[in-house]
Amino acid sequence: MFDLTSPAKNVAKYTNNSFARLGTLLNVFVLLASLTVIHPNSMAEMQGEQAAKLTVDPGSIVSPISPTLYGLMTEEINHSYDGGLYAEMIQNRAFHADWEGEPPWDLVRRGNAVATRSLDKSSGPSKALSYSMKVSVTDASVGNEAGLTNPGFWGFGLRPNTTYAGSLYARVDNTNVGPITIQMVDNATGAVRAHTQVTIESGPWKRYEYKLTTGAQSPSTSNHLEFLVRHHGVVWLQLVSLMQPTFNDRTNGNRPDLMKRMAAMHPKFLRLPGGNYLEGTTLADWYDWKKTVGPLVDRPGHQGPWFYWSTDGLGLLEFLEWCEDLKVQPVLAVYAGYSLGGSHVAVGKDLEPYVQSALEEIEYVTGDISTKWGAERARDGHPAPFLLQYIEVGNEDYLDKSGSYPARYAQFAEALHKHYPKYKLIATDGNSEYETRVKADISDEHYYKSPADMMDLVHHYDKASRSGPKIFVGEWATRSGSPTPNFGDALGDAAWMTSMERNSDLIIMASYAPLLVNVSPGAMQWPTDLIGFNAGTTYVSPSYYAQSLFAGHLGDGTAQSSISGEHKRFFYSSTVSTREKVLYLKLVNASSVSQLLSITIAGAHGTRTATMTSLHAATYEATNSISDPEAIHPVESVVSIEEHQWNHTVPPFTIEVIDLPLE
Repeated sequence: MFDLTSPAKNVAKYTNNSFARLGTLLNVFVLLASLTVIHPNSMAEMQGEQAAKLTVDPGSIVSPISPTLYGLMTEEINHSYDGGLYAEMIQNRAFHADWEGEPPWDLVRRGNAVATRSLDKSSGPSKALSYSMKVSVTDASVGNEAGLTNPGFWGFGLRPNTTYAGSLYARVDNTNVGPITIQMVDNATGAVRAHTQVTIESGPWKRYEYKLTTGAQSPSTSNHLEFLVRHHGVVWLQLVSLMQPTFNDRTNGNRPDLMKRMAAMHPKFLRLPGGNYLEGTTLADWYDWKKTVGPLVDRPGHQGPWFYWSTDGLGLLEFLEWCEDLKVQPVLAVYAGYSLGGSHVAVGKDLEPYVQSALEEIEYVTGDISTKWGAERARDGHPAPFLLQYIEVGNEDYLDKSGSYPARYAQFAEALHKHYPKYKLIATDGNSEYETRVKADISDEHYYKSPADMMDLVHHYDKASRSGPKIFVGEWATRSGSPTPNFGDALGDAAWMTSMERNSDLIIMASYAPLLVNVSPGAMQWPTDLIGFNAGTTYVSPSYYAQSLFAGHLGDGTAQSSISGEHKRFFYSSTVSTREKVLYLKLVNASSVSQLLSITIAGAHGTRTATMTSLHAATYEATNSISDPEAIHPVESVVSIEEHQWNHTVPPFTIEVIDLPLE
C-alpha cells in the first residue's frame, strides 16, 4: 500500500526493496505526481456531489435593510490618532513628561557645542501649556550647532516636491542666540531633505510659522527633524508642530491616504470619540470634551487608556469635521461616569456635572450661534451646526460589576429626553451574553471572536425578539491575524455580515473595531485591526476588502430566499435595491471544498449579464502586509446567468459579490 500522506516513505520503501530498479522508482514518482495534481477541492465534483439549491425571489422583500447599517468606530489605540490619522508629524510636540523625561526628544550637539535641556515648569505660552522646553547653549558656532532633535512617529514620511506646514511657540531673553535653523535630515546619509530658518524676537511668548519643502526625492520615512542654533544663549520652546498636507486641505486635519481608505468603505456614520477612549482608565482620565476644543495652545492633552499621552489635537470639532469630510453622521458617545479601572460616579449630585457636560456637548454639536456652546463652536471656526441622530450613553457598561449603570443611564436619559427629545439613545450594558437591563431605543453589543466562533454565531439574531430595542453592533471583529486580519478573519467577517444584513430590521448599525493600527515596532497595543500604516504609507487587510464590498453592494431590502444542501461553512445574503433595480447576491465559502450551487432567480427572464467581484486566498492564514499590500485583493469579472437556473461553483476560501440587474 502507498502512504499517500508521505511520498518520502514510499520512496524509501522502494529504494530499500530488492526490486527497486530505476524504472520502478520513476513510476512511483509519476504516480505520486498524478495523485497530487488531483486537487482535494475537486473531489466533490468528481464524486458527483449534489449541488445545493439556492432560490431567491427579488420581487418579495421580507425585511428592510437599515440605511445606516455599515459605519466606522474609532478610538485612540495603536496610535490611531497621534502618529496616525491626525496629520501632526512631530511626536510629543508639547513636551509631555514621563519617567523617562520628554521622549522622544533629545539634544543635538555638533562638534564642540555645549548645551543642556530641561523642562521649565515656570514658563509657558498658556494656562494649559504652562511649561516649556528650555535649551541653554553655552558654546555654539557654524559647524558646532546645538539644539533639539525629534524622530517623528517612527520616522517622518516625506514625499517629493511637497510642502509641510510648521509652527512653534518660542521666547528668548535676547536675540543673540540668533535664528533657529529647522531641517529634515536623512537618517542614513545625513543629507538635508528640507530646511528653513525662524528668527525669534525677544520678549513674551509668540507663535511662529515655518514651511519645509522637499525636492525631487524618493518617498521615505527614515528621517528626523532638527532645531538648531549657532550662537550661545537660551531659548524656550513649546507646541512645536509640523503638519503634512491634509484631506480636503483642512486646517489641523487628517492624513489624506487614511481618509481615502475610510471613504472607500462606504460608511454611513462615525462612532466618536469611541470606546475606552471615552472612559479612561481612571475617573480623572475621562474624555473631557471641553479641553479638546479651541486653539491648540489651550488644549492640555490627557492620558489615554492605551498607555500613551493624547495631545487632543484631534478634538471634538475635528471629529465632527472628520464626519463632514466623509459625508457621514456622527454617533456621539457621552461620558456616563464609569472608568475602565472599575470606579464609577455615584448617582445624583455627584453625577450631575457629567450630565450637564453631556447636555453642553450636544449643544456644541447641534446648537445654533444663539446658544452659548453653538457660539463657541462658531468661534472655533464652524458656525453651522452638525446633524445628529444618535447619542450613546457610556461605553461597555456591561463591565460595570457594581450594577450602577441602570441608575446612571436613567439620570442621563431623563435629562437628554427633556432637552433633546428627538434624538435616539443607545445603551451600553447589553452584549452577546445577555440583553440590556435598561429601556433604551438601541442596545450596543460587542463581539470579538475567532473565525470559527464568529461563523458559529451567524444565526444569533435570526430568532431574536423584535419587541425590544434595536441593535447597534458598535464593536466587532474576527480576530486571529496580526497586526491586521488574515483571510480566515475576512471569511468570519463576511459570514457575520451576511447575518447582519439578513437581520437588518433589528441590527440598524454596525462598526468594526479597531479601525487603525500603526504597524511600526512598538506602536501597536491590540491586534487585529482593519487598516495598517506607518509614517509614509498604508495598506488594507482582506477583511477591509470584504467590508468595502459588502457596504458598497447593499440594497434597501432583504429578498425572500432559501437554501438546502449547502456545506456547513457556506453563507449568503441577498438584498435588493428597489431604486437601482439590482439584486446583490453575496456568497461566502469558508470551507476547504468547493460549494456547488444550483441558483434559481424567481421572475428572471432571458440570459442576464452580472458583475462578480471575488476575494480569494489559498489558506485562512494568507494575508496582506505593509511589504506585500496586494497579496489578496478583489478581482472583478462578468458572468452570464441563465433564465431559470444558474449552475455555479464557489471555490473554497472565497467571497463573491454578484450584482444582477433586474431589468
